Amino acid sequence: MKLLIIGTLEGHMTGASQIAIQRGAKVAAVDAIDQGLEHLRNGKGADVVLIDVRLNIERLCKALLAERINTPVVACGMDGTDAQTAAAAIRAGAKEYIPLPPDPELIAAVLEAVAEESTSIIHSDPATKRVIKLADQIAPSDASVLITGQSGTGKEVMARYIHAKSRRATGTFVAVNCAAIPENLLESELFGHEKGAFSGAIARRVGKFEEANGGTLLLDEVSEMDPRLQAKLLRALQEREIDRVGGSKPVKVDVRILATSNRNLQESVKAGEFREDLYYRLNVVNLDLPSLAERPMDIPLLASYFVKKYTEANGAPARTLSAEASAMLQAYHWPGNVRELENTMHRAVLLASGEEIDPDAILLTEKPKAPATSPAPAMSPAPSSSAPAPAAPMSPLPSGTEEQGHAGKEQAGGAMVGRTVADVERDLIIDTLGHYLGNRTHAANILGISIRTLRNKLKQYSEEGYAVPAPGES
Repeated sequence: MKLLIIGTLEGHMTGASQIAIQRGAKVAAVDAIDQGLEHLRNGKGADVVLIDVRLNIERLCKALLAERINTPVVACGMDGTDAQTAAAAIRAGAKEYIPLPPDPELIAAVLEAVAEESTSIIHSDPATKRVIKLADQIAPSDASVLITGQSGTGKEVMARYIHAKSRRATGTFVAVNCAAIPENLLESELFGHEKGAFSGAIARRVGKFEEANGGTLLLDEVSEMDPRLQAKLLRALQEREIDRVGGSKPVKVDVRILATSNRNLQESVKAGEFREDLYYRLNVVNLDLPSLAERPMDIPLLASYFVKKYTEANGAPARTLSAEASAMLQAYHWPGNVRELENTMHRAVLLASGEEIDPDAILLTEKPKAPATSPAPAMSPAPSSSAPAPAAPMSPLPSGTEEQGHAGKEQAGGAMVGRTVADVERDLIIDTLGHYLGNRTHAANILGISIRTLRNKLKQYSEEGYAVPAPGES
């Protein structure tokens, strides 16, 4: 992990940097915001920025947003700093606040929470072992790797694992989510731009290719990339050089490319949505990650890991999974894979009481699927002679029962019937945030969305005039 420190705070920042270095972080330090921005623009990168709370945090956060530099900011202040100053730093855009002089455990916990980076893969299932064995074989090479699998199976974790096992492990690992960045900005994000290249290009910016020079670049969800940009990416892979937007000469780069996709790229190639030549450039080696349902022996291990993680994060007493809860988890089909399991265990930690997590604390997103040998009464073509079988929620209504069906739906759906998805989503987000007393991090984890997505939603709701709970408010 790379840490950028902005400010001095009478020498206490030095103590914070020493703690971070002891925890394995690479640290760079500057005195002023402009120097910090220049450090980030030049591709030196940072996973977290620590800044003196007395500096203009709002200016830094607005500059990062304007230049699309997605680096979380953590404010630091002396113990005597009043609560209003700390709260103002959070409102200005800082993700967390750390009091100084620094406490080693607090520094470590915040850095881990803000820029979590793990290269270990928790597993015991033979299906996962086969994939890891192949990853170990190809990791030392510079071959491009296409990592495929359903959403939530851990494709980025696998990419970090490959980087950590490679000859480039001491270099930089840079990840770009091709699906999350608007098409007109992704080119600049990847290849960089010169000052004045387009509206908003207020300074020269090094792109992700140059930032990852000597290391590894992950193209997350590469299948979502625009075909025009695919052609430029292909040239970068073939020639090992890139052209900045608005630049006059190519720039040589030495980067290993990893790519992920939750779609079938061969089908995308056939449909003309993805370039065939780029597909073969990326797919030198394919690692296809099994779904969580295909690796059932991993479920108890992962569940226990997430229980430990979230009991510590929430200051809850240590708990274990009961045998019944473990069996329940293994019987479920996990449509959201590891990501869904993580959110489920986070909820369970918050809802459980006592020393064990029992089935009552485990709220699953969908109903467990019936065993393959069990009949499905709701889909049976012939109704029972004694009593009608309950209809499946989405099954068509028989003739003459439309009014009864609508009444049943209204009773089941309550106030949601007749409302838009956007309205229901807004109420769910605001209610969840209120339940967790305005804690953005906890609410985002429970909702299964990123903190960035949550903040964007809350900003939208505030601008539309809806009351959004502030930190500490219900």
